Amino acid sequence: MQKQSSQFEFIALMAALMSIVALAIDALLPALDFIGISIGITQTTDNQLLITMIFLGLGLGPLFFGPISDSLGRKPIVYMGFGLFIIASLICVHSESLEIMIFGRILQGIGLSAPRTISIAMVRDTYSGDYMARIMSFITVVFILVPVVAPAMGKFVLDHYNWQAIFYLQLFFSIIVSCWFWFRQPETLALNKRVRFTSHIFIDGLKEIKKSKRTIGFTLISGFVMGSFMVYLSTAQQIFQIQYGLKEQFPYIFAGLAIAIGTATFLNGTFVVKFGMEKMVTTSLLTFFGISLLYIVLFNGNANPPIVILLMFFASQFFAIGFLFGNLRALAMEPVGHIAGIGAAITGFISTMMAVSISTLIGRFVSNTALPLFIGFLVCSILSILVLMYLKINTSEKSIVEQVKIE
Repeated sequence: MQKQSSQFEFIALMAALMSIVALAIDALLPALDFIGISIGITQTTDNQLLITMIFLGLGLGPLFFGPISDSLGRKPIVYMGFGLFIIASLICVHSESLEIMIFGRILQGIGLSAPRTISIAMVRDTYSGDYMARIMSFITVVFILVPVVAPAMGKFVLDHYNWQAIFYLQLFFSIIVSCWFWFRQPETLALNKRVRFTSHIFIDGLKEIKKSKRTIGFTLISGFVMGSFMVYLSTAQQIFQIQYGLKEQFPYIFAGLAIAIGTATFLNGTFVVKFGMEKMVTTSLLTFFGISLLYIVLFNGNANPPIVILLMFFASQFFAIGFLFGNLRALAMEPVGHIAGIGAAITGFISTMMAVSISTLIGRFVSNTALPLFIGFLVCSILSILVLMYLKINTSEKSIVEQVKIE
């Protein structure tokens, strides 16, 4: 019972570390128009930068925090990240131009990349294989609760105070989580497993990762999938509030679609042990591809479909994506468990930079209809399937060669 209780708290705490990231992104969605007016944004598509730029910081930060965590341990890095996040949030609160706000959002991302990256490294320190994917799935389920409630929280604060108060709300929760982490979470990286910090630790880690085609392959797939989802995050406010005129209903729509991801992620925690990570990823990618293609065939060249139809397609897509997030990270990290900190940093950097580029490119086309979003889904799913096919072929060839050697 004590072990189960300890595992439950570990899952909840790791999810809480990740959840500040979701809160910093999703709570701001209802306020994008107000912030844009306040800081002088004239192009409504530029509002998307307030979402995508925090991901830029989330990609850059791990390159610094990951290697240091392999040397100094996991816990000190989390405190460094939260400290930087507090400074960045105050910059955002006092921003008077788009440039300053973007700087603050990037800095927020860099700060939050510490707890986000370290939580993954701590899971890898403690678990491995399909069981790691199971734990990651349960962590993601708890993490998904934040996107369910964050837009509604943001709208409540906006209605009763102002957009700056949303940033103070983020600070409040970050302080609570950091205190919980301080008192309850022991260090997971043993002294005998720490790597001496050197100027070439990043290069050495990159060389180790380059040796594993599976790590690189699943990181690329993760980048395509994350990019697809990030396009949705950055354009959701524009689609539902502007294209459909559902300003009041937006937080509830966003919450309902987040539940679709959470349900799939919860089911993945059970199915992954039975069927294995690769089979779950293969099935989900094919589903993701099929739903995207069906939407394009049905609505190419037409106006947006009725909102109920659009929500059904989104829910189906996100249900498929829910089976991908935890499995892809676990598959990418599995071969590099001996350098979990720098491994999580580099793989996270690659996938996040891919996602930011994909989101920025596709998001510019989402102005009048949601069709460009599904075209982006289709392209990303095709590229992901091609990478997966390559990995499967490469694995099969290796197995044949090893069998011949044995004979």
